[in-house]
Formats: sequence, C-alpha cells, structure tokens
Amino acid sequence: MKLALVVDDEPLVRRQVREALEIYGFDEILEAEDGARAVSLAQAREPLLIIMDVSMPVLDGISAAEKIGKVASVPIVLLTATVDPETIERARLAGIQNYLVKPFRSEQLAPVIELAIHQFMEMSALRDEVASLKEALETRKQVEKAKAVLVGQGLSEPQAYRKLQKIAMDKRKSLREVAEAVLMMEG
Repeated sequence: MKLALVVDDEPLVRRQVREALEIYGFDEILEAEDGARAVSLAQAREPLLIIMDVSMPVLDGISAAEKIGKVASVPIVLLTATVDPETIERARLAGIQNYLVKPFRSEQLAPVIELAIHQFMEMSALRDEVASLKEALETRKQVEKAKAVLVGQGLSEPQAYRKLQKIAMDKRKSLREVAEAVLMMEG
C-alpha cells in the first residue's frame, strides 16, 4: 500500500495535495495540520512520502522534518511561500528532497513528487553501499590483524588465512567473527 502524509494548516491546500497524490497513485493519504502531529503520524504509520508546509503552528515544517529524519527514512517535499536563503539552507540541512513554492498548480506536484522519490531512492542506495563498504573494510582490518597473530605463531600468511577460513566454515561463523575471536584470545 502506498501511504503519503500531507501536512498543512490550510485545509484547502491539504485537499489540493491529496487530490494530486490520489492521481499519482497513493492508496492512503493521511493529513495533519501541524508539525507535531506530522512527527507522531510519521513515526506511527511510516509513509512513503511526506508533503509538508513550512509555516505551521506548534512545530514548523523544517523542524518537523528534522525530527522525522532522526527516526524514519522518508522523502519529504516542502510547500511554502517562503523562499529566503535562510529557509532554503535550513531545508537543505534537514534533508528535504524538494521544495515547491506556493501558490502552486496541482500538475506541478507530479514532477516534484517523482524527483523527490527518485533522489531519495538514490541517496538510500548510496547510504547502503557506503555502509556495506565500511563493513567490508572493517572485516578486512580484523582479518589482517588475526592473520598477523597467526603468522606470529609460526604460520605463513596463506596458511593463516586458510586456517581462519576453515574455522569459519567449521563453526558456521563469519570470517570477521573468527578473526575477532582470535584477537580476543591473543589480547
């Protein structure tokens, strides 16, 4: 199910955005009138997209986006009449994917949504790749240290690596887990 969250203190704007999202193919669209309610709905329901006004009561849209970003990973589009450099910079730092200036026409929303979702997916893929590379690098460091310990015990480097591999297969553990165990026994 494709779930979106629309946050604006103006009911007419919420309705306009809701209608555009329905045309875009969202099955369920939640609505909120302030940033605090947006944060609680985003945490509870995990929408695929959030479209939010900047100027709202209780909690502004950028502050709400920052709070949401700390607990959920979701593309956020801001709707606003505010185009000053300070607001734009705050939005950028909050991780906002796109920005649409009010007043807007409903047909302007489709490309904004498409770009926001696409940018978000690309950024998520890059984050996943970076995390995977960091994990691989850390594993390699641990394996190299463990090999050095085994080499210090009289094995050649290829023998030390084969020994780590054999233990990992026999114990059904990852190479990193075996390397960390060797290092703990040495330390």
